Amino acid sequence: MVQSIIHIALVVKDYDEAIEFYTKKLNFTLIEDTYQVEQDKRWVVVSPPGSNGTTILLARASKPNQEDFIGNQAGGRVFLFLKTDDFWRDYNDMLSKGIEFVREPKDQDYGTVAVFKDLYGNLWDLVQLKENHPLFKRN
Repeated sequence: MVQSIIHIALVVKDYDEAIEFYTKKLNFTLIEDTYQVEQDKRWVVVSPPGSNGTTILLARASKPNQEDFIGNQAGGRVFLFLKTDDFWRDYNDMLSKGIEFVREPKDQDYGTVAVFKDLYGNLWDLVQLKENHPLFKRN
């Protein structure tokens, strides 16, 4: 059996501002942006550069109760983990683009990590795993 998680839905306030953030500040690739007439919404998918794994579905809040979760999808915990092949390249690039880091870079047993906020306040780890980590070679 082969299964994989293809998308993770991330609730956003506005499609265009989210696309701008992910493509310009995090260098993600816009995979799809399709208007769905029957539901009056867009299907917007982004992916980290060079990735062929899980993508992020940017899902605009469509009900008032969904708006409460914008920026707090994980209850204040780190929600997403962005693995990189060059921590310092990406960290410095993100700093130069105004990304806010809430935890400074730190060397851990598993690799180098720092925590940043996305445009709505969701917390992310930027992490470069050590070569001996089981997920080092996975996308």
